[in-house]
Amino acid sequence: MSWDYRAVLSGKRKDPLAIAMRGGLRFASWFYRGGIAFRNHRYDRGNDVHDCGVPVISVGNLTTGGTGKTPIVCYLAKQLRLGGLRVALVSRGYGRGTADSNDEAMELHERLPDVPHVQDPDRVEAARIAVEELGAEVILMDDGMQHRRLHRDLNIVVIDATCPFGFGYLLPRGLLREPISELRRADLCILSRCDAVENSTVDLIRQQIHDVTSDLPIVHSSHRPSGLLEYPDHITAIEREPEMPVAVLTAIGNPEAFEHTVDDCGMRIIDSRHLPDHDPYSPETVRSLIQWAQQFDGQVDRIVCTHKDLVKLRTDRLGGVPLRAIQIELEMTAGSDLLDSVLSQFN
Repeated sequence: MSWDYRAVLSGKRKDPLAIAMRGGLRFASWFYRGGIAFRNHRYDRGNDVHDCGVPVISVGNLTTGGTGKTPIVCYLAKQLRLGGLRVALVSRGYGRGTADSNDEAMELHERLPDVPHVQDPDRVEAARIAVEELGAEVILMDDGMQHRRLHRDLNIVVIDATCPFGFGYLLPRGLLREPISELRRADLCILSRCDAVENSTVDLIRQQIHDVTSDLPIVHSSHRPSGLLEYPDHITAIEREPEMPVAVLTAIGNPEAFEHTVDDCGMRIIDSRHLPDHDPYSPETVRSLIQWAQQFDGQVDRIVCTHKDLVKLRTDRLGGVPLRAIQIELEMTAGSDLLDSVLSQFN
């Protein structure tokens, strides 16, 4: 599976090869389910769980791929900072390879310059560094739903309204990291990208959540485009010119959701390139992208990407075509009082 894995997993591809692949992947998911059950049983009994001495807020999800966590982490960090708390982020650093930080860390550094970020596969060690060396009074653990060694005081699960439950199957048949029943571990749910689906879809997702855990508070949020970022730091308003021709470039987990955002900005997508999530944009890849951009020959006004892509490409043009990132901000659309009440306990 590569470029069309979502089409295979979702069932959109119905050719014999795709059907056979789904059968094989479903068989493999049974072994994955057994491993997850064993691991969760051990942590449910409290084994090997470490307290770092300060409150920990975990922000995670049940699925792989992009659920829109980064704007949520930014929002939470800013709210805690407004309360006068010294906040530190800790994360695994997935996809960084031999680099000091990955794309998410680079984006978060630009958006939260006063919030330190410690990346380490051992989140317990990362938390120790944040507390003992950086003086953190509260820790935000990014992508922490499945990392259970670090004790958390608040467990926030993010569910993407455009693909809430990973096509209904565990990895590798679907995108679920854990069974939906593990929502019972969450203290608060944030539904992201509610603006990208119908209200009836949001209601259905809420019902599915409450079928698992009836008392889980649910907050609705939307991802709102706030501007166009030109490398390195020039921000302009989004020109809502009807049918502005653009090309889309992403290396994220949910490119379809980003294309929905592009459409909402009044842009008309002429072509798109979707690279694997957290792609490092190697020199070979960049050369191929330059060739891709050069073929447009004036047919597109610009190439648009995400902030995560721009921090890796570090340029304002690609093959002579202007390159801009759409900046996304979080907007709470329902239940914001629930979130404020939960966060107030840490002030």
